[in-house]
Amino acid sequence: MTRDIDASNPPVVESKEVAVAGKARRRRRIDQRHPRYKWVALSNTTLGALLASVNASIVLISLPAIFRGIGLNPLAPGNVSYLLWMLMGYLVVTAVLVLPLGRLGDIFGRVRIYNLGFAIFTVAAIALSFDPFHLGGGAVWLICWRVIQGIGGAMLMACSAAILTDAFPSRQRGMALGVNQVAAIAGQFLGLLIGGLLSEWDWRAVFWVGVPLGVAGTVWSFRSLREVGVKTPARLDWPGTVLFGVGLTVLLAALTYGIQPYGGHPTGWTNPLVLGSITLAVVALVTLYFVESRAPAPMLDIRLFRSKPFALGNLAGLMASVGRGGLQFMLIIWLQGIWLPLHGYSFESTPLWSGIYMLPMTLGFLLAGPLSGTLSDRFGSRPFTDGGLVLMAMTFVALALIPVDFDYRVFAVLIFLNGVGGGIFTAPNAAAIMSSVPAAERGAASGIRATVTNAGMSLSIGIFFSLMIAGLAHSLPGTLSAGLQQQGVPATVAHHVANLPPVDSLFAAFLGYNPIAELLGSSGALQQPGVNAAVLTGRQFFPQLISGPFHNGLVVVFTTAAVMMVIGAAVSWVNPGRTVDDSDD
Repeated sequence: MTRDIDASNPPVVESKEVAVAGKARRRRRIDQRHPRYKWVALSNTTLGALLASVNASIVLISLPAIFRGIGLNPLAPGNVSYLLWMLMGYLVVTAVLVLPLGRLGDIFGRVRIYNLGFAIFTVAAIALSFDPFHLGGGAVWLICWRVIQGIGGAMLMACSAAILTDAFPSRQRGMALGVNQVAAIAGQFLGLLIGGLLSEWDWRAVFWVGVPLGVAGTVWSFRSLREVGVKTPARLDWPGTVLFGVGLTVLLAALTYGIQPYGGHPTGWTNPLVLGSITLAVVALVTLYFVESRAPAPMLDIRLFRSKPFALGNLAGLMASVGRGGLQFMLIIWLQGIWLPLHGYSFESTPLWSGIYMLPMTLGFLLAGPLSGTLSDRFGSRPFTDGGLVLMAMTFVALALIPVDFDYRVFAVLIFLNGVGGGIFTAPNAAAIMSSVPAAERGAASGIRATVTNAGMSLSIGIFFSLMIAGLAHSLPGTLSAGLQQQGVPATVAHHVANLPPVDSLFAAFLGYNPIAELLGSSGALQQPGVNAAVLTGRQFFPQLISGPFHNGLVVVFTTAAVMMVIGAAVSWVNPGRTVDDSDD
């Protein structure tokens, strides 16, 4: 598709026909020389997508071991920023850079950008596997290299779907994208398990896992992948790139800092810096719309959103991504902070076991994803995108209704069905999005789709943590103060601790720390006579105390997630799901 729309340019259809013809010739030539090329492309891009997504979540479970390894307490005053950027740095970078890198793939070649991404990702994995510093310096080293690794991961994410869409004909595209997207999202779940297992051995092993696979994948991609798709030579749109980068970065950073307490409030949404950042982000993104609407070769082609399947597919994908990301964080806190300690697990061991107990969700996703992609090639995407989101909405409602100390068999069935719903939705939705745009635009379309997914994950942290904190802020202080005083803690200390921001308790549970030991440690109350320290720091006290307030927060969180899934299902229902033109394939 041409970029300049004016009377002096040839009709768009003529440019498209030339591009399609060139692509068809390249595909025939590659098919003759390399009959199995499309399967090589599928295998390599699936490995790349899997590595990029595993590394997005692998540190979630392994953060306690990582911080112990560098000798830093992330919950100490002044260290929370290290925690947040260790958690969010990779996600923010991938969310911001995927779209510009997808555009670069359209200009310079998707395979070229993809191969470079594999190399950068691998170099960063090597650097992360040894940290020469400790304390704050060690944290800064890891954060910086995680950001660099995020750049490589963004290149992999930006171009993998476009490479597959170019390599596979439309009759097999749903299957190919299904396998690739299932690997990408299953990696988010597998990262939790892998991180828990490896961090029990050595915290550096969390990063070692990416080295051999990254080296093998880099060599493999440089030797095997070929440019099949259409290049659209153009200059990089610097105004659009800068506006997009500033707007999205500032927005995601503001949402991250919005969950930190400010001025006596449990969250930071009244912080002038947070509010000013959100305002700046909105202004930048609104300006981006007008700049890109007039740009001859835009980084973000606004015209793509005139395609109803493309626009609605991305909106439904955003709803699913926010809900899926929020579910991961809430389940980790639920298991590590309450259920596992109540069932005899030490707080220190809960990160590993929470990953294990969440396996049914991964299994459901892995079983449903490839099958739904194949079936959507035959029956269309709408039944699967709609059905998957409806099933996810039902499981969110059911999770809000079960008790905090649940029967694991019921819990396992519900998260398995949630994974099935996500698997049913993901591949058909990705295929519908990628098939709704011309061949020359697939790099940008792939970047937009990946940006929506990654931004949804980042947004989920701010949205769902804030909802949970708001739910706890109303009921936790009174419950916690009364419980502490019953075990001999002086009233002044109990009242002070109970009115600390709930985010402290959530982060302690999230990191596998003993929440009461962290809350009372600096006060010295645990060493005072008459204080029942053994009960306070035991496995039962905090989980039983927080169960009621936490359930109230869960109801708010999962109800919101269910509403998002219903919105996504409604959007998918009205989505016609038509492809742009199968003749280009």
